[in-house]
Amino acid sequence: MIQRYSSRQQPLGRSFIREKLVGAQSYDRIAGFFRSSIFEVAGEALDSMTGKVRVICNSELLAEDVITAKAARQAMRRDWCAGEPEKLPEANHDRFKTLYEFLVSGKMEVRVLPDEAFGLVHGKAGVITLADGSKTSFMGSTNESLTAWKLNYEMVWEDDSQEAVDWVENEFNALWNHHLATPLSDFVITDIKRISGRVEIDRSTWQQEPDIDPAAAIVEIPVYRKEFGLWPHQKYFVKKAFDDHLKGGARYILADQVGLGKTVQLALAGMLMALQGNKPVLVIAPKPLTLQWQDELMELLDMPSAIWTGKQWLDEQGIAWPATGPESILKCPRRLGIVSQGLITSGSEVKDYLLAAHYECVIVDEAHRSRRKKITDSCLEEKADPNNLMRFLSQISQRTRSMLLATATPVQLHPVEAFDLLSILALGSDQVLGDPWSEWRKADRAVPMVMGESEIPVDEALAWSWVRNPLPQAEDHRTFRDLRRRLQLKPGDHVVDAGSFNQLRGPDKTKLRRVLPDYGRQHNPFIRHIIRRTRDYLEATIDPETGEPYLKPVKVQLFGEGDRDSIPLPLYFQKAYEKAEEFSEALSKRAKGAGFFKTLLLRRIGSTLYSGQRTVDKLLSEWAGAAGDEQEFSAFLEDEDDMDELSVSDSMKDLTPAEIRLLKLCKEALESSQDKDPKYLEVQRYLFEEQWLESGCIIFSQYYDSVWWLATQLSKEHLPDEAIAIYAGASRSGIMTNGLFRKINRDDIKKKVRSGQLRLVLGTDAASEGLNLQRLGTLINLDLPWNPTRLEQRKGRIQRIGQIRDTVKILNMRYRGSVEDRVHELLSDRLEDIHGLFGQIPDVLEDVWVDIALGEVEEATKLIDGVKHQHPFDEKYSRVENIDWESCRMVLSSDERRDVLSMGW
Repeated sequence: MIQRYSSRQQPLGRSFIREKLVGAQSYDRIAGFFRSSIFEVAGEALDSMTGKVRVICNSELLAEDVITAKAARQAMRRDWCAGEPEKLPEANHDRFKTLYEFLVSGKMEVRVLPDEAFGLVHGKAGVITLADGSKTSFMGSTNESLTAWKLNYEMVWEDDSQEAVDWVENEFNALWNHHLATPLSDFVITDIKRISGRVEIDRSTWQQEPDIDPAAAIVEIPVYRKEFGLWPHQKYFVKKAFDDHLKGGARYILADQVGLGKTVQLALAGMLMALQGNKPVLVIAPKPLTLQWQDELMELLDMPSAIWTGKQWLDEQGIAWPATGPESILKCPRRLGIVSQGLITSGSEVKDYLLAAHYECVIVDEAHRSRRKKITDSCLEEKADPNNLMRFLSQISQRTRSMLLATATPVQLHPVEAFDLLSILALGSDQVLGDPWSEWRKADRAVPMVMGESEIPVDEALAWSWVRNPLPQAEDHRTFRDLRRRLQLKPGDHVVDAGSFNQLRGPDKTKLRRVLPDYGRQHNPFIRHIIRRTRDYLEATIDPETGEPYLKPVKVQLFGEGDRDSIPLPLYFQKAYEKAEEFSEALSKRAKGAGFFKTLLLRRIGSTLYSGQRTVDKLLSEWAGAAGDEQEFSAFLEDEDDMDELSVSDSMKDLTPAEIRLLKLCKEALESSQDKDPKYLEVQRYLFEEQWLESGCIIFSQYYDSVWWLATQLSKEHLPDEAIAIYAGASRSGIMTNGLFRKINRDDIKKKVRSGQLRLVLGTDAASEGLNLQRLGTLINLDLPWNPTRLEQRKGRIQRIGQIRDTVKILNMRYRGSVEDRVHELLSDRLEDIHGLFGQIPDVLEDVWVDIALGEVEEATKLIDGVKHQHPFDEKYSRVENIDWESCRMVLSSDERRDVLSMGW
């Protein structure tokens, strides 16, 4: 029998749904969008039912999101958080509590179907098995929401005939059992519980908690609500650093492998320290990374910051703050200030002003750039001769409570480099290497001990001098916990005097004796203060909560690596390249500047013919050598990593007649043929014949010239109707269609890649960090950066969490006979060993490219052979711990958090 209901005639919530559900045995419901569906379903008198509720609803998930369970959970998490349920009035808390109880008890089960399966689910229907076992079905316009049943004008047709019930049940089962239908994410269920008891607290309340919970300040920032949250290894570091800060100071080298999110770990630790304390936080990073730092702070942490441009502070909104001179660097308008390493290494006077302040925390990115000037065979016995950055960090270490150094390669060539970084940390705290009289402060004693080349004394009385100074913390091992208790030490006590050995009793000495054989390798300060996790470890370790690896294994299939895979050069290009080499060699003989300028042309011509031609034109043009035009020339070089440490070399402003002649010959050769660049033909082959475009592809180049040229060629000749993204500096990013370019925000590019609207992205190294492109399955390196870290960072754009493919494909391109080709030949036998040792190729091997370019093959070989074969520390801190921050109900007020972080120095 058919019955019709209208909200115009009677309240549907009372006259229909509530009446039918009282005592009902089951309720199967086809609903609409899942957020609204599960928000209000708890108010439908379900508590009076005796059986189960099943709801199938849809969301903006893509089909790719549900290929793996982990990807589905992450996508649903993002979709749920986009609705900002935490901003609903507290009056909803009881409804959330009821909903949570239904979900965890099994009384309600929800499955979510991607829009792609059937489009948006507009059809609304349900089958109710009543208390007496009979069934009725209904269809109508109502969603499972408060507004649908109580406020909107809605219509419902009820039909209890067997034919109608069967028809609706068949529709429900088809959706419920669809292969793309996904169970409601555990995170969503946990978040429902969290919001049901959510309490907002102010900063002073948070600061005064006996055990300050970092989650209160973190759980509702964008990295949790707009992204995937934090991985367990990231939580571990953030909590460890913050806990140590509360005890007196955190001193760590974060040496995670590239692509494991070092920036967000450092930034979160810095944010927590800024909120807990009252002093500023200083970030020191290479110039090309300063804007990335600012972008990620705002995008992931909702954290305002300011960058010192060299003349004034520039905040997160792009507003320049007036400055009176270098002393204005101490008037940062935000709690966290970002300064380029180049200002330190160039000897700028601002470093003296920075050393006049005191800090809550100093964070140094790419800290391996802080080095002694020379590594010799007797470096362990020699006092380090520091470069400018190392000297500065040694000074500022003594003016900050906490200090965090980040580098994927704490050792470039020799273990003494790790010792040097620890020595910087040690200048501000005895917890690292002990006091000035500690055995661990002596490189010639400490490094052999860590390397296993010497052993700690077996006699515990003699060994005590190594163990007590510094004495490990209680959490490092139960033996140290017991020893600290015996000596009545506080967490902030790091060194005990030699006479303390006499305070130990027989059982204490027995325990000490048991840890001594492994002390030099398992408990030394290197291990305690260098935290390093590798991709291999995270991919091989199973998360007990999910039964899946902490990091989904994603293999890399490399193309272009064989000896015969280099790209042959046409004769005209061979001639042009020869003249470029002669120019570089001539310049190197008379110029005193950095190898960067001596090899500038070779770097760019090794990218694409177009980039090489533009570089020759710039060098030959009148302004390139004219006084006062340094700023314009620097703008041309803005893609260069080295520009933070260099100003335009005088040698480039005053070229000799011989050098000009070589440039003109190079230019003539480049312009002598209209043939396509052979790299362009290779890109075509892989995109179309090998069908890499079908999987989505990002193409990297060091230079905007090359990116622009390639995008233009592809757009005009092969993909006129395809949107091609260019991802570079903020002012140069956009979409090219049919050869026409329009600027768009970089965030919009990310969203379009994520939603599948973009299949092809061309990026400079501005896209090599902080950009999640796991939708794409292939990557082409149009050129090989001379800084090896860049290759790892590029790879990390697609070999990352959320990648749905088991294998991604990467093509490395190089011209035959080029510097890159010769370096590849020289390194090919060693690359695998070096990569396995360090997790990536050390940056110092960039000098190999320069040596090869300048014809100094012996120097290059010597540098390669100088790389040690033994790792300087074990990976003790590749531990991962599941810390529950997701269920935190006490939440720090977002307005107050933002206000505090917006305060100036």
